[in-house]
Amino acid sequence: MTGLSTGVIADIIEGAHPENPVLQILTMKRIPSGAQERYRLLVSDGQWSSSFAMLATQLNSKVATGEISNNCIIQMNRYVCNTVQDNKKVLIILDLTVQQSGEDVGIKLGEPVSYDPNKSRAQQQPQQPSRPMPSMAATRQRNTPNLGVSPAKTPSGGNVHPIASLTPYQNKWTICARVSNKSAIRTWSNSRGEGKLFSMDLLDESGEIRATAFNEQVDKFFDLIEINKVYFITSATLKSANKQYSNLNNDYEMSFNKMTEITPCHEVTAIPAMQFNFVPLDQLESLEKDNILDVIGVCKETMELSTIQQRTTGRELKKRDIQLVDDTNREVRLTLWGTTAESFDGSQQPILAVKGARLSDFNGRSLSLLSSSSFQINPDIREAHKLRGWFDNGGNNSETINLSNQRSTGGMGTNFKVFSEAKLENLGSAADVADYYTNKATIVLMKKENSLYTACPTESCNKKVIDMNNGMYRCEKCNREFDTFSWRLLLQANVADFTDNQWVTVFQDQAETLLGVTAQELGSMRENNPEGYQNVFTAAAFQSYNFKFRVKMETYNDESRLKCTVVACTPLDPKEYNRRLISEIKQMSGQA
Repeated sequence: MTGLSTGVIADIIEGAHPENPVLQILTMKRIPSGAQERYRLLVSDGQWSSSFAMLATQLNSKVATGEISNNCIIQMNRYVCNTVQDNKKVLIILDLTVQQSGEDVGIKLGEPVSYDPNKSRAQQQPQQPSRPMPSMAATRQRNTPNLGVSPAKTPSGGNVHPIASLTPYQNKWTICARVSNKSAIRTWSNSRGEGKLFSMDLLDESGEIRATAFNEQVDKFFDLIEINKVYFITSATLKSANKQYSNLNNDYEMSFNKMTEITPCHEVTAIPAMQFNFVPLDQLESLEKDNILDVIGVCKETMELSTIQQRTTGRELKKRDIQLVDDTNREVRLTLWGTTAESFDGSQQPILAVKGARLSDFNGRSLSLLSSSSFQINPDIREAHKLRGWFDNGGNNSETINLSNQRSTGGMGTNFKVFSEAKLENLGSAADVADYYTNKATIVLMKKENSLYTACPTESCNKKVIDMNNGMYRCEKCNREFDTFSWRLLLQANVADFTDNQWVTVFQDQAETLLGVTAQELGSMRENNPEGYQNVFTAAAFQSYNFKFRVKMETYNDESRLKCTVVACTPLDPKEYNRRLISEIKQMSGQA
């Protein structure tokens, strides 16, 4: 039978930190606490017991599955013990390994006595255990110093409280926490006056909490706080968390007050960079709208930056939509705003771990970043590595369901629609929403006129330049003049299938694929080889491709029209095309 670390509870309560002590959980009591229940434990080392032990909420699933139960033997891999009100010691178990199940043990080991920190060990005189006790290895283990990263001490030398132990009923405490997210300063004005605030997300090994600073505290702390830095924070006002604006796994949030002190922590700590509670994309349809949640996915597609006008203030906002996909074969639209939208680069299809996005039910399911949201690109976490492996090894071509418009989308062979179907379903006609579909179509006509233009040579600008007729070219966007330019393609083409035809717009990369030459080569031909220039367009006609189209209603000069853009095109693979046709025939005939 697994031995217990005899006497270790007294050691821990008295301030020691033995490594990986082995205890027995005698009983568990569920403590309802808002949306997140918690468990209080009676633990024993065979000699001493303590009822002031708590299970970190991230371990609740082990209780639900029955892995943790009464009488089970556990090894505490990570834990903290801190003093709360009335000089009580609370042991919080952050990570554990179950060595023997409660069913296998079946009994209480030893005759443990409740340890009182206000009395000496001799005064309490515990009885010697009458049941099997620890092995020599386990006994030696409790005397081994902690080789991991020890809890940091406060600047005054006191103990650090774990975030998970904070309640509104405590008077003075200090936490050591990492800032995982920090908002910009926001202002407000109402009938009670005006002011400013900023908020931040704090985390340690036990949990997370949202903190907000107002007015004078904004001036005092905003410049001090940096994302990903660790700080000692002493005293703040705690209140029930507003779950409408935060999905942090904590029933409380804090507001800084005049007594709050913040000091940078320069010690090495084991505090993680960010905690996520990811929701798989296939679960989004079962959740209520306005839920604040964490998701992770591959940025499958990045849309163009656009500008909308905020209805309430009339202020113009920059936005960019991206498509996230995960290994549940679902994809969803995520909207980025402001400078985040402007600076985001999804060209390499990165992994995005998003914390605190809001769920919407407009036209299906979609997600949007809030001012309190944050995300990491290609984070070094297990979920991201797993997702990258899935996507790079076939997931990028998997058929997926687009939750944002309730239509299938995916690789070049999925969400297939002929032109007549797309028009019958009015794809792209919904306001501010683009639809996507694929089709095997043939190039009927390309307009050679205005297919090329001279563009700014600055990378990523692509704005048309003005010929100054003096050997210089001016870009109004960059407000600069250059002695050279880049050729850019902007094609208007008519493509057709067996049901209908469609005029489409084709930009640089896809246009080069259709024409079989680069924009620079084509520009040179137009000036120096008109016959070769003409032959490029002739050769491209009547070639078939798998196209992916983006259709969206756009308004220009008070006139609305449906714009169809080619976002991807690949040469037709006859085998794959026939395989899809055979599959559809079987489905229609009821054989699939």
